[in-house]
Amino acid sequence: MTTQEARLLFPPATDPVVPVELCVVVPTYNERDNIGRLLERLERCLVGVAAFEIIVVDDDSPDRTAAAVRAIAQSRPWVRCLQRIGRRGLSSACIEGMLATSAPCLAVIDADLQHDETLLPRMLELLRRGEADLVVGSRYAESALVPGWDERRWLLSRFATRLGQKLLGVELSDPMSGFFMLRREAFEAVVRRLSGIGFKLLLDILVSAPTPLRVKELAYSFRPREVGASKLDTRVAVDFALMLLDKLTGGLIPARFVLFAVVGAAGLVVHLAVLGFVFRFLGEPFVAGQAAATLVAMSFNYALNNELTYRDRRLRGWRWLEGWGSFVLACGIGALANVGVAAQLHAERTPWLLSALAGVAVGAVWNYVVTALYVWKR
Repeated sequence: MTTQEARLLFPPATDPVVPVELCVVVPTYNERDNIGRLLERLERCLVGVAAFEIIVVDDDSPDRTAAAVRAIAQSRPWVRCLQRIGRRGLSSACIEGMLATSAPCLAVIDADLQHDETLLPRMLELLRRGEADLVVGSRYAESALVPGWDERRWLLSRFATRLGQKLLGVELSDPMSGFFMLRREAFEAVVRRLSGIGFKLLLDILVSAPTPLRVKELAYSFRPREVGASKLDTRVAVDFALMLLDKLTGGLIPARFVLFAVVGAAGLVVHLAVLGFVFRFLGEPFVAGQAAATLVAMSFNYALNNELTYRDRRLRGWRWLEGWGSFVLACGIGALANVGVAAQLHAERTPWLLSALAGVAVGAVWNYVVTALYVWKR
């Protein structure tokens, strides 16, 4: 439907309607203790500045953050809750929130109260005046220190920032910022190119833009977290590496497949270690050692893939056991395919190394596709 057709079908209402100019997207997971204070602060700095709405995108938090948001929304019609069930991820949550609004200006802010919400009016004014397509709240624009951070977290953040700048050619002091505002046209130009992986949506947007975006930075002091726990862990680092890989390869190699293959390589090490222990150290028959090693390696691969490769679809409880059985069965068939392809190629006088690699490739692709469809299906 074109804009003109929409106007014909839905003529202006008789009562004055103020169109929403700004949407603030707030991704949440276990932020019940913070979300009320954040919404209060956003209301205080935006009322009278713009017609706005706030969309809280909650990934089915166990602490019932979504219920708290809905309770607040009963008296604040500009608050909306988008609750996602069965999937996780900050970047994908922000993307869905942006797609759920008609506002021409889109902002992202964390719920942990560490970002300075008072910058939002200045960000909006820069977009209104046409001085930028994207405005970033930067922790490093004027100072390279963040209050409350220990040396380890500061070094990791700066390393990730420099890595993103060098590998992807982003000229920005804080491309890892989770606090920014952009025009809808800029978002719509990149949305189909975004990987949606991990936590660093801003970097994803910058490197996915078909033409360079006009960017402005506003410095602010990053606040220490008062309530709740940080979401930073090893999985965040893995997600960041996968997002970089996705951008560097142009999305030609699925990021999940790369991680699945890395887990498989780790499983091979586990397999050889168990085989050596059972066969050489315990003195059991080779066939017994191979069988034990295969089962342990498959279980190791399944557990690691469940925690890392498919962290947004993790299985728990009885579903974990059911998934384990399906994974072992699928990988068993994959092993047969591996051996069959390698044997056939070798019989046709293909060099043994190429035959073996071809078998491994076939088995890996089979395992990835089948387990994605039947073990970690959405």
